[in-house]
Amino acid sequence: MGKVAGIDNSSAGTTVVVCDTDTGEVLRQGYAPHEGGDGGKPSELDPQAWLLSLGEAAKGGVLEGVQAIGVCGQQHGLVALDAGGVTVRPALLRGDNRAQTQAADLLQELGGPAGWADAVGAQPQAAYPVAKLRWLAQHEPAAAARVAAVMLPHDWLVWQLLGQPARRTTDRGDASGTGYWSAATGEYRPDLVERALGRSVALPEVLGPAEPAGQTPEGLLISAGTGDTMAAALGLGVGPGDAVVSLGAGGSVFAVHHEALKDPTGTVTAFADATGRHLPVLQVRNAVRTLRGAAELLGTDLAGLSELALASTPGAYGLVLLPYLEGERTPDLPHTAGTLAGLRRESMKPEHLARAAFEGMLCGLADALDVLRGKGVEIRRVVLLGAAAELPAVRALAPSIFGTLVVVPPPAEYAALGAARQAAWSLGTVLGSHTQGEPPAWPQLAGTAVLDPEDAVEPDGPGQDGTGPGEPGHGGGGPAVGSAVRQQFIAVREQTHPGAFAAL
Repeated sequence: MGKVAGIDNSSAGTTVVVCDTDTGEVLRQGYAPHEGGDGGKPSELDPQAWLLSLGEAAKGGVLEGVQAIGVCGQQHGLVALDAGGVTVRPALLRGDNRAQTQAADLLQELGGPAGWADAVGAQPQAAYPVAKLRWLAQHEPAAAARVAAVMLPHDWLVWQLLGQPARRTTDRGDASGTGYWSAATGEYRPDLVERALGRSVALPEVLGPAEPAGQTPEGLLISAGTGDTMAAALGLGVGPGDAVVSLGAGGSVFAVHHEALKDPTGTVTAFADATGRHLPVLQVRNAVRTLRGAAELLGTDLAGLSELALASTPGAYGLVLLPYLEGERTPDLPHTAGTLAGLRRESMKPEHLARAAFEGMLCGLADALDVLRGKGVEIRRVVLLGAAAELPAVRALAPSIFGTLVVVPPPAEYAALGAARQAAWSLGTVLGSHTQGEPPAWPQLAGTAVLDPEDAVEPDGPGQDGTGPGEPGHGGGGPAVGSAVRQQFIAVREQTHPGAFAAL
């Protein structure tokens, strides 16, 4: 039995997990917040704070006996270095949205979403390093003039652990979120760096999934590392046929695919993963914020809203909520608002509005899943993440509305686990005990709730038009009921926003 460690450098702090190389069992772990930020989502931070929090998280012998370390970090952060390897300013983090104007300018300069889809598979956003470089050039020209190299947060930490060698590295997963590396070609677009900053700079070497970055002065193997999304996918053990739906205020949907998708509309972002495959990603602007808004309107909390929703019936007596409360990205309706349709005297009850909120949120996410299916991505199982996945109404409704098996894994440090799994993979290839083809087969998703739409009981209540005798208290129903709820939602969406998905 060997030991490997995974380090997750998130926006708030550093998590360290130590795992058994053979089984993935978590043996020890630690956590420490970053000092010097401006709260939960800082826009910039001195990278030295990452080293300090790592030291705190690893106190008490957490890393004792470890043979290899994997590092993941928040995607899209920018660490700019001068010719001597010193940071020219604090790191610009994922949550920094100051580069919105610069992202919009870059988008137009390359011919819009289609041009960027051809170039790197993703249109520039304020969070992306390519937009941050343009912002730096325009707002801090003195600092920009000193930039000789750029790195991502996980790249910088790996470089520090290795003793700041001349060789700087990254991986294809994190590189795919820069705006100047293409997951389709596996190559940088240095011309886009020059377009953003005004000149070329040194970029890290992109390593293969199992390729080690090097060894520390003490002899510890350091793997390539990756971005936090890619590490979480590796920690969850998702593979071809799997999609992950993450429920936050907004939602994200990604799936494992064998090739990079090219979407000229810019709706799908073509990220790479940490195994040599690809992670097409879509963002949904309204997820749990839809539930919170409905709960506030009804004077309850999320648990109360869930209880109310389960007292209604599938289709919410014909009540349909299009949950575009803050505009929407999937479909591309940035300036729209939400819509509540189907109001009748019999549907104007708290439980039906609660049901419509859950169905609307889940149907919006199912729309995103259908975009991926329409582009040839196979989805046989959905992994549902986030605290809202624990709500009984989400668990009851999701399988039938998504039309597939849904699993809800227990809370865990999946990004750190993925980093540790990568470390075990890299160590195994060096020692000759594992191949480079696939990561080690750690038992995944232990304790996971498995929700099968075929197991749901068909309701004996009213039809989708609200007619019929009906009894309250039904769950999600089976696949046919879920399909009917989707069709009701789609009919209202097409009437309100005709052709919203036509280009996709």
